[in-house]
Amino acid sequence: MSSKLEKTIQRQQQKIAEGQFYEAHQQLRVISARYVKTSNWTAATDILFQGAQSLLQAGQGPSGADLCISLLEVFHKSETKPDAASKGKLLSLLRAFPKKEPTRKKFVNEMVGWSAKWGEYPAGDPEIHHVAGTLYAEDLEPYDAERHLILGTQSSPEPLASLEYSFYTSDDSHTAPLYAARGSLPYLLAGNLRAANKFFLLFTSRLSAQPSLAVQEVSTASSDLRVYPSLPLLNFLGLLLLAVERGDPSLFRQLKSHYAAYLKDVNWGEALDTIGEMYFGIKVPRQGNPMMDMLGSMFGGGGLGGGAAKGKKPPVAGLD
Repeated sequence: MSSKLEKTIQRQQQKIAEGQFYEAHQQLRVISARYVKTSNWTAATDILFQGAQSLLQAGQGPSGADLCISLLEVFHKSETKPDAASKGKLLSLLRAFPKKEPTRKKFVNEMVGWSAKWGEYPAGDPEIHHVAGTLYAEDLEPYDAERHLILGTQSSPEPLASLEYSFYTSDDSHTAPLYAARGSLPYLLAGNLRAANKFFLLFTSRLSAQPSLAVQEVSTASSDLRVYPSLPLLNFLGLLLLAVERGDPSLFRQLKSHYAAYLKDVNWGEALDTIGEMYFGIKVPRQGNPMMDMLGSMFGGGGLGGGAAKGKKPPVAGLD
């Protein structure tokens, strides 16, 4: 960083420290625009990053978010790819957002869009999804947490399992399979069997710690399985994961037939049809985008972007 640029940043940071938020925000925009006009991407990036960070740390969410979006615009114009340096700046800004700041969601969506355009992951960078989903989970915002953690990293099943279990504990005991399905089925639909297994293991491990819940350990030569006599749909999910590993269509059909009486009470039909196609080659005629339609119905009918009131558990299909 040049001494001139460093002095400019220090002056604006001083203004922010003195509470001159509007003046600093406007000057940062003007100065960064000059650097963009001359294609000095490094200088534009530095001043926007430092300015956004100072404003966010001062509790100025909207002004800080505006500079965050401007930084992403610079990344687009400079064709900056989502590498360790660029993601590091963006994720540090994301973590600096004040709690419950509404503009954070726009920044997250813009980050995902940028990483999808210039990176190798069409659905957006997994690390960005993981950090965003974890923050949403900490703030008890279930829909946003779920949709990002499903597309996250190998570490994402843990915060997702914690979130779903925390909401389950405030619900009726027989609803455990519904919360388990909110991670297991979407992970399968995203083609991530490893994450589906990890999520299910983490969720059921917490569940099995309840002294009032009857659990039976069943071991075979090829696998170990916990059986829950009072929760047949949870047994179904565990067996479904084993069936996916084996890829035997007849086993999948037998499983659905055996649990048909219980499956009619939940809205997993489209999910299971899609899983049948993906993992067992069982074709089911349909129109539209089956994965997104199914996820929308699973997550409350409003699509992945729909949301429950913050801090309240997401609605799940009841059991009769």
